[in-house]
Amino acid sequence: MRPCVLTVPMATAALMAAALTASAAASAPTPAGAAAPNAAGPAGTPAAPPTAPADCLESGDGYFRARIAGAIDAKIDWPNSGTTCQGEAKIAPPGVRMSFKRSAKAKPDLLFVFGLTGIREGQPARAAGANLTLIVQGTPKIFGTLGDSRCTVDSLTQRRLKVPGTYRVEARGFCTQPAHEVRGSDVVLVRTFEFAGLVNYGTAAGVTAKAAAVSRLDVGGPSPDATAGR
Repeated sequence: MRPCVLTVPMATAALMAAALTASAAASAPTPAGAAAPNAAGPAGTPAAPPTAPADCLESGDGYFRARIAGAIDAKIDWPNSGTTCQGEAKIAPPGVRMSFKRSAKAKPDLLFVFGLTGIREGQPARAAGANLTLIVQGTPKIFGTLGDSRCTVDSLTQRRLKVPGTYRVEARGFCTQPAHEVRGSDVVLVRTFEFAGLVNYGTAAGVTAKAAAVSRLDVGGPSPDATAGR
């Protein structure tokens, strides 16, 4: 049996690493005598104001919604404000890869990565295959459908944005089979999902070179090779 290798796009890997770092920092005890977060700096200097939450789309109409069951039972309803979304073209198989997470730590703290097959710049689509990877950030739990045959995008539309090569992509769909835990036996079924997020096709020229340098997480186990957002 080959070890399972989960490939995560660089943008998604950076999101996950930042979330894990923030989670660790938040849970670490404050050393004795150390100033609490947001306390005044040296000589009474006021602390810097907190960073404003990220927005998914500048137009204000991004969102992510999903109903999931199994090892994680939740109804997700993330508005534009405070939701981070990223999207880019992918080559294997051709299509787009989109990710969604909350900027402020949510419970559960989830990162959704969709690999949508056959999506082309500016064109609508129906009945497109979708590979889904679900990461519970701050934990070892990673779930994947290991292909695009278990989830389907019912409909997808694209609206051109101001920046050349960028589009607002809106889609809805469902999964008929669960995503399996890579290191364990738990499963999660994403019954329905719908979202509006950003895809930047301007990165397409660099996709081939990026694919060779993408971050890899060796997660081991009996499953076949899995690719996040494939």
